[in-house]
Amino acid sequence: MAAILLELHHDFDDDIDEDPDRFVILSLLSHLAVRLRDKVPRGTHVKGSIPYHRAFTGKDIVSTIQSQIQRELLINMGISTNDRRTALGVARSLQSQLFFYEVEWGGRQLSDGVEDVFMFLDDSEGMSGETPEREELPTGVITLLTKCYSPGCTEGVTCYAYGCPRRASTIEWPESVDPQILRTLPPSEIKRQTVIRKVIEKEEQYVQDLDTIESLFIKPLRKNYPQIIPPDELDGFIDAIFGNVLDLRECNRRLLETMYVRQREQAPLIQRIGDIFLTAAAEFRLPYPDYVGHLPVAEKRMKDEMEHNAEFRRFIDICARHPDARRFDLRHFITRPSEHLQRYPVLLEAIFKDTTEGNPDAEFLQEAIDSIRKLSGVAHVRTFQSAMLRGPTAKLEWHDLVSAEIREGMTKHEVARQSSIFELIKGEMEYVKDLENIDLIFIAPLRNAVDSPIIPRERLQQFVEDVFYNIAEIRKHHRRMLNRLHEIQREEHPHIHSITASIFDAALNWRDAYMEFIPHYPIAAYRIDEELANNPTFKTFVEQCTKHHESRRLDIKAFNYRPIPRLLRYDLLLKSIMTASPPEHEDRDTIPQVLEVIKSLGKDSEPGVVSAKQKVELWKYNANLVFKPGETVDMDLLNENRTLIHTGKLLRQPETGFEWNGWSELFVLLFDNYLVMTKPKDRDGVMKYHVNRHPIPLDLLTLASFTDPPQQRGTGLLRGLRGGHNDGSTIPNNTMPNANNAELPVDSRTVYPCTIHHNGRLGGLYTLYAESAQARLEWKNKLEDALVLRKAVTENNKVFEAETLSCDTFLVPSIQGPSNAAYNQETILTGKVTCSVPFSTAEGLRLVAIGCSEGVWIGLRHDAKSMRRVLHLKMVTQCAMLEDFGIFLVLADKSLWAYHIEALVPSSPPRPNMARAPQKLNNHKEVQFFSVGTINGRTLLIWMKKKGLESIFHAMEPVLGKIAEKAKAPGTFGRSLFGSQRSDWFRPYREFFLPSEAFDLVFLKGKIAVLCTKGFEIMDLNDLKSVTIPQRDDTRLGSLAKRCETGRPLGMFRSNENEFLLCYNEFGMYVDRYGDPSRPTVGLIEWEGTAERVAFHSPYVLLFDSRFIEIRHVETGRLAQIISGEEVRCIWDGRGSAVNAAATPGLNGWQETPSQEAHVHAVMKASDPSRMRGVRSSTVAQQVVELIPTIPLFLPGSLSSPAPTSTYFQGSASPPQSPQMTPLRWR
Repeated sequence: MAAILLELHHDFDDDIDEDPDRFVILSLLSHLAVRLRDKVPRGTHVKGSIPYHRAFTGKDIVSTIQSQIQRELLINMGISTNDRRTALGVARSLQSQLFFYEVEWGGRQLSDGVEDVFMFLDDSEGMSGETPEREELPTGVITLLTKCYSPGCTEGVTCYAYGCPRRASTIEWPESVDPQILRTLPPSEIKRQTVIRKVIEKEEQYVQDLDTIESLFIKPLRKNYPQIIPPDELDGFIDAIFGNVLDLRECNRRLLETMYVRQREQAPLIQRIGDIFLTAAAEFRLPYPDYVGHLPVAEKRMKDEMEHNAEFRRFIDICARHPDARRFDLRHFITRPSEHLQRYPVLLEAIFKDTTEGNPDAEFLQEAIDSIRKLSGVAHVRTFQSAMLRGPTAKLEWHDLVSAEIREGMTKHEVARQSSIFELIKGEMEYVKDLENIDLIFIAPLRNAVDSPIIPRERLQQFVEDVFYNIAEIRKHHRRMLNRLHEIQREEHPHIHSITASIFDAALNWRDAYMEFIPHYPIAAYRIDEELANNPTFKTFVEQCTKHHESRRLDIKAFNYRPIPRLLRYDLLLKSIMTASPPEHEDRDTIPQVLEVIKSLGKDSEPGVVSAKQKVELWKYNANLVFKPGETVDMDLLNENRTLIHTGKLLRQPETGFEWNGWSELFVLLFDNYLVMTKPKDRDGVMKYHVNRHPIPLDLLTLASFTDPPQQRGTGLLRGLRGGHNDGSTIPNNTMPNANNAELPVDSRTVYPCTIHHNGRLGGLYTLYAESAQARLEWKNKLEDALVLRKAVTENNKVFEAETLSCDTFLVPSIQGPSNAAYNQETILTGKVTCSVPFSTAEGLRLVAIGCSEGVWIGLRHDAKSMRRVLHLKMVTQCAMLEDFGIFLVLADKSLWAYHIEALVPSSPPRPNMARAPQKLNNHKEVQFFSVGTINGRTLLIWMKKKGLESIFHAMEPVLGKIAEKAKAPGTFGRSLFGSQRSDWFRPYREFFLPSEAFDLVFLKGKIAVLCTKGFEIMDLNDLKSVTIPQRDDTRLGSLAKRCETGRPLGMFRSNENEFLLCYNEFGMYVDRYGDPSRPTVGLIEWEGTAERVAFHSPYVLLFDSRFIEIRHVETGRLAQIISGEEVRCIWDGRGSAVNAAATPGLNGWQETPSQEAHVHAVMKASDPSRMRGVRSSTVAQQVVELIPTIPLFLPGSLSSPAPTSTYFQGSASPPQSPQMTPLRWR
């Protein structure tokens, strides 16, 4: 009996061994992992010179998995056993769940190769050969290995189950139909039925995706994840992201159910499908355009939330890994309706193509295709409307929203008409968006700044009312009109019959609002400018607002000005619509009525409209002026006060004088500040005006001759040179046609010369030619008017005022006078004025010292009669004053002298025992120039001498104790006529040299800058290390390097906190703090003259030409003023005096209101010497002036008096006044 039991037991064991895998399901990742853990071959593999025992390669594990699943793949899916991609995917899934790891933990993805080495987590050194049980196995389902749920599904038998993996992806419609029925059908019908089945399958998947949106995203957001979106924002967020997607699902469920019913009724052949889609298209008309139109807003809202909400981003990642999501993210699901709607016409056309002629379904299919296409067009229009020109839709035009077939079916005039209607609607959208952005960008932030108010709370309400006035009322009118235009566009696109009625109604309603706004606009602009000038916080706020992503870089004034040009635009748009309308169209009658209403509004508010037109014209020319590279001139054309006085065509002779070169036709622009000669060129439908010559400032323009006789445009080979008369081509004056002699025939080749003179470095005589005497006379009158206007404007808007210090004291001999230049009471000649410096004494006397060829004069400022010569020195070239030490420095005949101010201007009573003898600071006549300044609190005097080609510098420091020391008793020897030979007032500090010729030395904040032939040598006096800017071999300089090499450096000044303006004799350029060009688009700023010297009075740079002083803003390089004169020279540039305190720009740049203390002195030939008493005819007076910045004049209050107590000045109702001058007597 025991033997029998033992035999049965062995039989039972044999049965178990016969099928060891009958309980293994290879489609489950956990089962496959267990098999893999036991079967993967292990060995010792070396990586990184380290041996790893019980390890394996990527190729080992992929091969093991392939050996386990290849039979199932072949049986279920028909995949070849040589295809290892499925095994590789399974291996990577196991790696991602840390079933095994790469020995170096490099994080690289597993590959089917031997490059990487892997180990199981449970395998480690020293463990026994037994494999421990893992507490947690990888989980997942390998869908390619799943089997059918039907027990009768076997190989070779067609399974009835729809989801069977043996047939789902391989069985087509013909295989499911009775072969006898299939043999009776033509191939086209078989293909048609196949496509219909695919349409049903795609609709099933689409409805399933819509269900997934609710189950996977909407419901979890509402229930399981309330912490992701705040509860008070959740409903709005869901509406913004998903819109009416559930309404779409209901529509498509009904469509799918209808197709199911038809399939059951007409199986196996579906006779009609078009009527179903035609009905569905009518049902889709409301929900689909709303959803698709809202899609850009939904995508932007989702993107913003993912950028700022990490929890929401994590939630989306979790949802994407859900099996129902099929590895698609939220964006894929919310765009599914738009994509699916676009596929309907393609699928239906495929069915229509295989539908036989005479089949009643063909007509339904065609109508369904047209309806759904039109529905797609409406959806695109709704998308365009909802986006409000944000994102890619901003570039869409009418032809982008209309198919080519529809456009081809329209006439050329109708296409133009529909494009004009679309342009009007698109422009209205931009206009309304700008009006709404005024509140978003400006008004709301101003009101919400409670903790740190931008404008004081007590003035805020009044400011908002004065600036923005009734712009909210205008916005309501245009939003109402835009809503109506959008409604018409949705209903009638792409054939809009008319929009005139809506515009007519709106024009009648908005008239009163515009009649209030336009006259008030100048007041609003004035308030903005006034607040910008007086409120730095508001100025910063406006600058920040221009960086807002909705502002398009426009400032507050541009937004506030928006309604005026929009009114002008209606006229052009409506006329283009009327012109393109058929003769019998109603718009031909109604549009003139609308235009009359808008025109009457323009007439009633004519000042505002005229001003707006001028601005539009100026902006147009400013945008289309094209300068040559590196020659851009900032003419300040966007200034609100800029005007365009005249434009027209003038001719210019060829440069070579050969006829075949042809005469040049110039389009000349006369602004109120510049005359610009251009050559117009049409580029892509836009007229560009290429500047032909350097623009001429009206301050430097004179009219030479407008009366020369007319000339004949030559017909021969050679003509006279430019500006001269051609031989035999001059027309006699008595035959010259004019306005009063109309009977004489005018030759089309007759031209009338107009000669002007540009008194600048790049100028000279210009002879241009008008085509008629009337045109020349008009140009002459316009130029004269412009010059008179410019002179009046300049007089009232001077940046600097030249105030005379002396007009008849300093005389030089005239050309006809005697040559003796010695100073005596007979000749009273002082020689050429070379330098000056203002200073104040300890008693408060405001004095000025002026150096000449014959000595130094000192007198009270603004009192020329007080001038007295205090030093009889020859060839004085430079002077300076160290007020803190009481030392006056003079460079005369290349010798540097130091005087105690008490010796020149004794105090009252005189200070006893004060050393009065001067001290010479150098040994020989060797000093070329000197400079004084302060570095790190240390006052230094640096002078330069030449030695061959080298420049040797001596830095000296004043010794306060020695200067204040009492005078010693004079000795017999050791002191010369002019004082001691060795100075004890100054002690040596540093000596250094440069291997090049130096022109000047400038003190910077912590270093010095030596101006030399190499450029600007920036040196640190602590270690004497230096660097030259700009680097001539720097490739970034490009063509500028040669100009810098040939130019003479004159000065460098801070344009802002991190930028400098390098001034050469002919041009300037901006560099950063490292000496690299900081404004490559600007290039060089060409001076109008040739500067001999440069001075700085923040924020202006003053350039001295012998004919005029050129004043430019240091930050923009823009020309601000020109002061004309004769033999103009700078005699004090602000250095060498305590009057000119070191100024630096703030974070927001230089203050526009400069210091009222004069920092610059100049000398020029006296303009009218005959009026000067005591000046002989044989002498020429030199007028010494100081340049004082002016104070801008402001009106005391608002033009419309917005508030009884409102004023435009802090604490005063009148402009600031100049300080009173207390008369002082010269001692």
